[in-house]
Amino acid sequence: MSDESPWRSVEAWREVVRDAERRGELLSAFDLAERGLADHPHDVWLEHRAVLALARAGATEQAALRFDEYGLDAVKHTDEDIAALQARIAKDAALAAGGEQRRRKAASAAAAYRAVFSRTGGYYPAINAATLSLLAGEEQLAAELARRVLELLRGGGERSYYAVATEAEALLLLGDAGGARDALQRAAHLHGGDFGAVSTTRRQLRLVCELRGIDLDVLAALTGPAVVHFCGHRIAAAGEAGRFRASDEEAVATRIRAVLRRHAATYAYGALASGGDILWAEALLESGAELHVVLPFARGEFLETSVAPAGRGWVERFERCVSAATAVSYATEDAYLDDDVLYRYGSELAMGLALLRARYLEADVQQLAVWDGDPPLGAASTAIDVATWQRRGLNTTIVTPAGELIAEAPSLPAPLASAGSTSGRSVCAMLFADVKGFSKLTDEELPRFAEHVLGAFAAVLHRHAEHILHRNTWGDALYIVLPDASRAAVCALELQEAMGAIDLAAARLPAHLALRLGAHLGPVFPIVDPVLALRSYMGSHVSRTARIEPVTPPGAVYVTEPFAAALVLSGPDELMCDYVGHMPAAKDYGRLRMYRLRGSLPSPDRWSSTPD
Repeated sequence: MSDESPWRSVEAWREVVRDAERRGELLSAFDLAERGLADHPHDVWLEHRAVLALARAGATEQAALRFDEYGLDAVKHTDEDIAALQARIAKDAALAAGGEQRRRKAASAAAAYRAVFSRTGGYYPAINAATLSLLAGEEQLAAELARRVLELLRGGGERSYYAVATEAEALLLLGDAGGARDALQRAAHLHGGDFGAVSTTRRQLRLVCELRGIDLDVLAALTGPAVVHFCGHRIAAAGEAGRFRASDEEAVATRIRAVLRRHAATYAYGALASGGDILWAEALLESGAELHVVLPFARGEFLETSVAPAGRGWVERFERCVSAATAVSYATEDAYLDDDVLYRYGSELAMGLALLRARYLEADVQQLAVWDGDPPLGAASTAIDVATWQRRGLNTTIVTPAGELIAEAPSLPAPLASAGSTSGRSVCAMLFADVKGFSKLTDEELPRFAEHVLGAFAAVLHRHAEHILHRNTWGDALYIVLPDASRAAVCALELQEAMGAIDLAAARLPAHLALRLGAHLGPVFPIVDPVLALRSYMGSHVSRTARIEPVTPPGAVYVTEPFAAALVLSGPDELMCDYVGHMPAAKDYGRLRMYRLRGSLPSPDRWSSTPD
């Protein structure tokens, strides 16, 4: 559905939101709910689903903000799901905490669920109150609530997915792993492809297993969908030599279909070059998978460079795959300029998107490749894709151009950092920041601002000086270029931490000063600025980054989807990106899928070596 969708009835909007939820498309569910609210302001069902999608995606802070914005106070609503939403957000906050704070927050969330249960008598708030009571250390209360839930389920006779999954949770709380396993086997036949519900259930039951010391194998029956990234060599035109010859196509296609019969995928991400890419895409579509095409640059140029050389038939197959795809996106819409770094940028974006989807769905994820096992011949290749995936510790299934199957990729050296090619572009991470309230400072306050605020920023940048490729400032603004998303994420969080640590009152500065920070990762041109006689970076992706910061809430770090994808592909697990929706960029730059960066800062030891 395009961003320019015509007006729809509220029921039509609710149905497309439900469909996105069933497919585990939490990000789309949130976007669609918000767009439905543009047509039908204050529809409580759509407001509830928008907040719930954010909560399920792990964006707890954003869910709480939207909850308050919509005025979804529990006491105003008799609907159980809506009444319990505030308790759900409190539960997520408890799970994100640690130590005594976690137990205290769990007890508070449990009390909120018990309050809803006392009003509705439903098993949903009761089971959540039970699990949170166990997390808070109140084992007797947890057991009492679990037994009450089982009584409600047996008396009600409901046999829905949620009822059976709740039965399993109650049995786990009571230590009955065998009974829970039987219930989950029944639940596996009832979810009807609602993978969002399955992922939520798995997270909740895994928590109970960990608290009760029960082996996680008990959850085996309730597996999520499989997510894959696919890639492969381009095929040579008929009669020509190459790493993948036209005469080997049928053997490879046969092997690919056999792989997918054994390891079915539900969601697939990759490009559509002739040869390996299209063969995987065709087989994935045939098997019923959702195809998410990620092209490295504009469609016309991609067809010309990566599809048409193999023959007209491949162009037609490309068009059929695009028509059948669930989504088609572009890493960049800039000109190719014979710059292979764009291929690598597109591949890494597709890999990161696959990992983001798998994380949201608690799903298995693997890579499918058509690869001859030889090293790369340029700045981008299937070998580099396999090495990048392998560096993340993930599995690759390989079909060779001869049609042979290799279940485990051979060990490969880490791929070199992205380098410029004929056009000189390189993929970099960029930060733009400014201080909200700076324009209202008096002349008397400006020197103190420079000393305390800019001084704090300078201390952070000094710690990262070895890896900063470029920095600039004007007034309160910062523009920083770093080699990768991981280092940029740490630098951004440290800048916000430094701003938060300033005692503005002691510095005799206004209390309303706050840092806004946006980040993006993309291909840019390294140049020597002829005016400043310094190294700098230019390109459309620099402009894109600059348009993010003005719409970022003070105190937050907002990042684009390419940045979030790069971070999940190569960054430390302590750093997370929570989806916040399609955000309008400044100066009519369009709408971008945006994430909020959060997480604890990794140990400095992690950054002791040079980037790989």
